[in-house]
Amino acid sequence: MDAKVAQLLNDQINKELYSAYLYMSFANYYEEVGLKGYANWYMIQTKEERDHALIFRNYLLENDEKVKLAAIAEPDMTFSNNLEPLEAALEHEEYITASINEIYAAAVEVNDYRTVNFLKWFVEEQGEEEANARDMVADMKLYGSDQGSLFSLDREAMSRTYTEAAPLSAN
Repeated sequence: MDAKVAQLLNDQINKELYSAYLYMSFANYYEEVGLKGYANWYMIQTKEERDHALIFRNYLLENDEKVKLAAIAEPDMTFSNNLEPLEAALEHEEYITASINEIYAAAVEVNDYRTVNFLKWFVEEQGEEEANARDMVADMKLYGSDQGSLFSLDREAMSRTYTEAAPLSAN
């Protein structure tokens, strides 16, 4: 495997673990303000991001590459309303999409088609992640100021359940 591609994949492990840490901080915020459904949503996001890190780890190991773990930065965001974590999540998902695209482009550049194929799941996953984040922002903007509607949105978020990422369950 090309050294640059391997490094980018290793870096992505850290980004995914940071994502898990960040989303746990969002869950903490929502728990503190009494929105247990939104807290549930972000705890499931935490698990999904951890899964993503494990998928990258497994891929590197399957390709005889060394996994290099780095320190995970502390999330430093504070929020003054229920919309802000949702907007931060959308911005973060767009950042992760750009990072996946960077790895994809680097793999294409060196004709690493195995990695290109591996990344296709993440490209699709990021499309779903961004769409979910956009929908949550739109719903909060439309209905979040009405207590009854916010209660309904929170109950809807509470119904979300965790499903292990397909690439992990295939192993």
